[in-house]
Amino acid sequence: MAKENQGIWGNPLLSSKVKSPNVKPPEMLIGYLVGPFGALLSSGIFTSFLNKYFTDVLLLDTAFLSGLQLVSTIFIVAANLIVGQLIERTHTMAGKARPWILLSALTLSVASLLMFVVPFQGTAKLVWIAIAFNLYYAVAYPIYNTANSTMVPVSTRDSGQRATLASFTNIAGLGVMGVGSMIFPVLVSNVMGTSQNMWFLVMLGVAIFTALTIFLQFQFTRERVTEELAGSASAEQAPGAPSIGDQLKAVTSEKWWWIVIVFYLLFQGSGAMKNGSMSYFCQWVVDSSGFGGDYGAVQSLLAILGAIPMAVAAAVVVPLANKFGKRIVVFVGMVMGVVGGIIAGMGGGAIVPTAIGVALKCLGSSPAAYLILAMLADVIDHIEFKSGIRTDGLTMSIYSSIMVAVTPVCNAIFMAMLGATGYQAPPEDAAAAAAMTQNVNVQVAIGVSYIWIETVAYALCALLMLVWTVEKNLPEEQKAIAARKK
Repeated sequence: MAKENQGIWGNPLLSSKVKSPNVKPPEMLIGYLVGPFGALLSSGIFTSFLNKYFTDVLLLDTAFLSGLQLVSTIFIVAANLIVGQLIERTHTMAGKARPWILLSALTLSVASLLMFVVPFQGTAKLVWIAIAFNLYYAVAYPIYNTANSTMVPVSTRDSGQRATLASFTNIAGLGVMGVGSMIFPVLVSNVMGTSQNMWFLVMLGVAIFTALTIFLQFQFTRERVTEELAGSASAEQAPGAPSIGDQLKAVTSEKWWWIVIVFYLLFQGSGAMKNGSMSYFCQWVVDSSGFGGDYGAVQSLLAILGAIPMAVAAAVVVPLANKFGKRIVVFVGMVMGVVGGIIAGMGGGAIVPTAIGVALKCLGSSPAAYLILAMLADVIDHIEFKSGIRTDGLTMSIYSSIMVAVTPVCNAIFMAMLGATGYQAPPEDAAAAAAMTQNVNVQVAIGVSYIWIETVAYALCALLMLVWTVEKNLPEEQKAIAARKK
């Protein structure tokens, strides 16, 4: 790349510590596990407890919160698309995605803290929360998440190494969800409670941890594909980014791109429906008499039974994918998830078949969870082979949009389903709440949301994998791309 374009990236402090042409353990562990874990930690906590903080600590109205999340979805999707194009048009010695990751060390850590400052009351407090919420979800989070997702396809052309990096990235995402659902509740109940000062201090520690780990991620990553494309350009002509129209034409005319995007939309959307309805399912559908009527204990049990199979699968998914191909491994996993969903759904609310089915369904979901980024990277290479342009920014901005936007949308759908079936909130009195039951329609709606929507989605995903054969000719296509660059 031209020397004058290097700028601050020539500073040793900002140069990559990764020098190897191949992906090595330090890059895997720090750049794709520790870094994303720290960056996404606040998001994992927010998924489980942000609404609780809003309602129990700040005492915000639920109608305001519902409206805020739905309206913010528009800004979230738009922001992801804009950031994707900004990444495509970034040409530096550090690459095109890594500079945005470095910026996130500041933006993500600061934005994650603003919702816990709240210096106002009344209407001003609502305005502050609305702004702070969107600064996190529609500014800081898209900047990091789109750049982080882009790192897998630009890190290397080696499909096996990509699968490993994608697996580490998704393990980090699952890890922060585990912290949010298993560890953070202990802090909330025993330390933080409804004290806004304690929430601020804890989140301040999270923000500092986020900034440090993101900086480490920036130092221990490398964009080999970006370097390859930059090296193929002459010193007088920097590699220009394709227009948004060219990118859209390239991706929308490729059937395998549509297959993997629809696959991820089904996979992520059905998962959001499951997560949003889990506590309701454990309280109103599952028989908790064996736990003394404590539905919280049932929820913890199902969470643990879901986490353990996915943790075990982390050690075998990538080796299996490298041996048999991503398509076969993901297909088998989806079929396994369908079987688990049927077992759980036919259990009639009994704890044993429900637990077995949920564990099997989570095990079946692990290949897709760990390999989706690698699958997208393979499609991006295939599109480059056919069209001659890279579409990392557009594809990953759409991926990131789906990841972030499906949660508020699915929560709104689930709330509408409950309202239509006559759901009644339990009374404050514990004894009266324990004796309360919901009507059959409510229980059916909850069961459909928690089990059957995801089960049907997995069946459709399995069918999509039968026709997703982009891996078949990928090695030859990558060789052709390399020859074209020479």
